[in-house]
Amino acid sequence: MSTITIVWIALPFFFGFLIYLLPKLDKYIAMCVCLASVAYGLQLFFNQSSLTLKLLDNFGVILAIDQISGYFILTNALVTAAVILYCWHSDKTAFFYAQTIILHGSVNAAFVCADLISLYVALEVSGIAAFLLIAYPRSDRSIWVGLRYLFISNVAMLFYLVGAVLVYQADHSFSFAGLRVAPTEALALIFLGLLTKGGIFVSGLWLPLTHSESETPVSAMLSGVVVKAGVYPLVRCALMVDEIDPMVRTLGVCTALLGVFYAVFEKDTKRMLAFHTVSQLGFILAAPKVGGFYALTHGLVKAVLFLIAGALPSRNFKELQHQAIATPVWIALVMASFSISGFPLLSGFGAKVLTTKNLLPWQAIAMNVAALGTAISFAKFIFLPRGGNANVKPGFWGAVILLIGGLVVANIVYYEAYTYENIIKPLATIGIGWLAYWLIFKRLALKLPRVLEQFDHLIGVMSLILILLFWKGFAWLGI
Repeated sequence: MSTITIVWIALPFFFGFLIYLLPKLDKYIAMCVCLASVAYGLQLFFNQSSLTLKLLDNFGVILAIDQISGYFILTNALVTAAVILYCWHSDKTAFFYAQTIILHGSVNAAFVCADLISLYVALEVSGIAAFLLIAYPRSDRSIWVGLRYLFISNVAMLFYLVGAVLVYQADHSFSFAGLRVAPTEALALIFLGLLTKGGIFVSGLWLPLTHSESETPVSAMLSGVVVKAGVYPLVRCALMVDEIDPMVRTLGVCTALLGVFYAVFEKDTKRMLAFHTVSQLGFILAAPKVGGFYALTHGLVKAVLFLIAGALPSRNFKELQHQAIATPVWIALVMASFSISGFPLLSGFGAKVLTTKNLLPWQAIAMNVAALGTAISFAKFIFLPRGGNANVKPGFWGAVILLIGGLVVANIVYYEAYTYENIIKPLATIGIGWLAYWLIFKRLALKLPRVLEQFDHLIGVMSLILILLFWKGFAWLGI
């Protein structure tokens, strides 16, 4: 098993470079890598076993692979496969497929790392690969958005690296377990890096512009899997170090509320989806023990929503209310919106029920408000007119069917959710959300300020969050 794991980690990087040598086989090689990740992720569920590898003693690599890793790995595999299917008949070059697979491999590596330095390397490689994909069109706008993302990512990881050094100084190891004895400033620095990288709370307000301005398949990758490379270590740390769990849960609640607040009032489809990514990442952190299942569901549904948003005749909700959408596209859009709202028969229902059951009492009210905001946000998609002509790319339906099929099949993970009591509450929440949309939010025109999304302010926010983490966060917890 250990040999297979090491080969699987190295596979995307080897084949990523092989694509340059065999450019005519680019998409086929990329798809084979995704299928290998699907197989590896699935066997983690069937074997029900965990694996820990420690290489090169305290200075080396520590890998921890279990069922939680499996959820994130499977998410990465399915979303990447869907993106490749979406681009199958396009004019994307070998460079695009190579960077996609290298990004896939670096994110996979982040999902199995259990030491701070290996994680740092994986996150830095993923940041560079994501930058190259964002800037792929080579337009002035795409290059600026990519450079903005790269700069913010690198600054965040610089804070993280300083924190990792402080952990080693305290524990003589880079293992996540060293956080138990690390000084407060080390925890604050590491968390700042991961919060920014993962798009959490106000540290993640770089995300709406980056995700909304990227090409459709790149947006699907960024929201579906890339941000989870920063979220997964937070989940893992919360499970390993009990003292960190309250802070992670608190950040989850704040993130869920902040993201959904912006999403409810947003009038641009891709920006609304991006803000909702922020909100849904909060759900993952709010209940770390079951965050893997929620990550799988969110990754699939957010990827398909971005792909569908790219096929709509406009990005403006007001314009879409007067333009009929092709019925098949509308059905796919409604199914994805139902899943993320927690409607039964799709895995979003089971994920929300399971998350709700693992919330602490003080979290319940806030997360119910966030769930209500989700129903209001996606009512904007569900009640769009239908009956127009379809204008989609040849690979569109293959990608959409794969992702929605995954949402249906993933129901088996928590089929116990289907009880009368569990079904009533989500349906009531969705009904109230739709009613609120029709009576209030459909006519409400409120433009929220974007000052915190500006480049110079994003860096300033990092400093403020660092102070908050140090002063009111970990110090308050007595860590």
